[in-house]
Amino acid sequence: MGKYDEWRELAAQLRVDSIRGTTEAGSGHPTSSMSAADLMAALVAGHLRYDFANPKHPNNDHLLFSKGHASPLLYAIFKAAGAITDAELMTLRKLGSRLEGHPAPVLPWVEVATGSLGQGLPIGVGMALAGKYLDKLPYRVWVLSGDSEMAEGSVWEAVEHAAFYKLGNLTCIVDVNRLGQRGPTMLEWNTAAYAARARAFGWTAIEIDGHNMEQIDDAYTRAGATTNVPMMILARTVKGKGAATIENKDNWHGKALPRDDAEAAIRALGGPRAITVNVRKPEPRQPGARPDPRPVSVPSYKVGESVATRRAYGDALKALGAARPDVVALDGEVSNSTYAEEFAKAHPDRFFEMYIAEQQLVAAAVGLQARGYVPFASTFAAFFTRAYDFIRMAAVSRASLRLCGSHAGVSIGQDGPSQMGLEDLAMMRAVGGSTVLYPCDANQTAQLVAAMADRPGIVYIRTTREKTPVLYPPDHRFIVGGSAVLRRSDRDQATIVAAGITVHEALRASEQLASEGIPVRVIDAYSVKPIDRQMLQQTARETGRIVVAEDHWPEGGLSEAVLSALAGTVPFPHVTALGVRGMPGSGTPEELLDAAGISAGHIAGAVRSLIARAGPAPVAR
Repeated sequence: MGKYDEWRELAAQLRVDSIRGTTEAGSGHPTSSMSAADLMAALVAGHLRYDFANPKHPNNDHLLFSKGHASPLLYAIFKAAGAITDAELMTLRKLGSRLEGHPAPVLPWVEVATGSLGQGLPIGVGMALAGKYLDKLPYRVWVLSGDSEMAEGSVWEAVEHAAFYKLGNLTCIVDVNRLGQRGPTMLEWNTAAYAARARAFGWTAIEIDGHNMEQIDDAYTRAGATTNVPMMILARTVKGKGAATIENKDNWHGKALPRDDAEAAIRALGGPRAITVNVRKPEPRQPGARPDPRPVSVPSYKVGESVATRRAYGDALKALGAARPDVVALDGEVSNSTYAEEFAKAHPDRFFEMYIAEQQLVAAAVGLQARGYVPFASTFAAFFTRAYDFIRMAAVSRASLRLCGSHAGVSIGQDGPSQMGLEDLAMMRAVGGSTVLYPCDANQTAQLVAAMADRPGIVYIRTTREKTPVLYPPDHRFIVGGSAVLRRSDRDQATIVAAGITVHEALRASEQLASEGIPVRVIDAYSVKPIDRQMLQQTARETGRIVVAEDHWPEGGLSEAVLSALAGTVPFPHVTALGVRGMPGSGTPEELLDAAGISAGHIAGAVRSLIARAGPAPVAR
């Protein structure tokens, strides 16, 4: 039996196992798996270099199923490679199984979660960047994409960046099976149109019959020989290939075959098999030795000088880069505003410009962290909204990302509401397992940036455009989950809770109130998530009144974080939440803070009103 006959037998097994697993589960995507079975059989049997016994081998190839709904095919590959048993294959989609409906890194051979379409290729760009520019190893990144997801803008962000960075180590295999979820795709089987688009972006593109082993083998061989130009393989396939009753039939997407139909299809495919494929091992190469990490010497600033927290972010990131060779930085063409340019100037070999492509910005960071790097990605806070699905999926991937959103809130001033991040705290708080930080001065920012490097999960820091006074001495320590009390007395009649820019407004409000004989406590809640629940509950019991001031919409931001932290407090305090409630316009930062009702005067007025309305302060217990 020749190699192509062996590959066809393997492909038949992959189809059979895709049917078996989904029929046993009663759900799943067998037809989407069956169309790509020949493509994947040829890849794993003839071209992939991967050690399944050592999934962390630094020179392993990377296989990403961007069409994550074809997970039955991926799991069938794992079985054929000897990584999982047939018994485990039959646990597909069952509670407690590692074989989830879409791939996730609960399996050691899955590096990132997929399933939200249009993400595999952008993440693959990040992995390929690591291979070419950081690891400097010959491993390849293979991405299996579906034709439906080629309508996603994120795919074309990835295509242009792969060409720009000359990622010849990246191959995108497009399974052009014509049918999407509810009918034909936009281009159906017009592989020439896909190829023309890819070539226009600077890729090499090949059109093949996705069920012809000779053509598949030739395309992969050509892909493996490329060095500076990424390759897209447009493979015309048939959805449901191998099961005559459902081949190229609409209305079978995401449906398991009924048991009788499944048994008939399996018989037509030659029945179950127990083929074990010997996937070739990678060359035993290692990345170049990195310098040992050193203690981070964070920048420091004098109390009283005016420094924007975005500037402190750039300074601290540069210092991290000097101490940590695993730290990399990315930016969305605003590095002279986020101050990530400080890192770029000092460590150009570890800085990647992602231009105005925020989805690719986050996706590349996901790919880089999968290769063991510590990525910091920055842009305006408002623009992370474009990449939110990638951030959400990064959490599903159990990825560790450090994101910096600058130019947050109305305090940016004259640029107006299109540039004002007013949703970002809510957005980032809602991400599973995330950390959300909002520093108010430069020394605080520098320490929190250093802490971000070793913080797992999605960590977001919000920085301010305007210069603000340095409040804390360089030796003041800040921990994630903590807070800082800036004003306190035994006679406090209320507490003002603020973060970032409103901390400075809160301090001015406290001075106004003090001149009127109204002492108030001021808490800097720089850690918005996790928030300092113990401190908030203590101050609630001691002062009974809380005014929260934030440069953010009231929904989902600091106020709601405070209210959540106070749940169960007895007696529950009187709380007033000040936030941005009307659409802002252009103006000076001072004008806009005042117009939004979050300036010092408004904060002081809210305290007076709360005292008048709530009666005497409680006696501390």
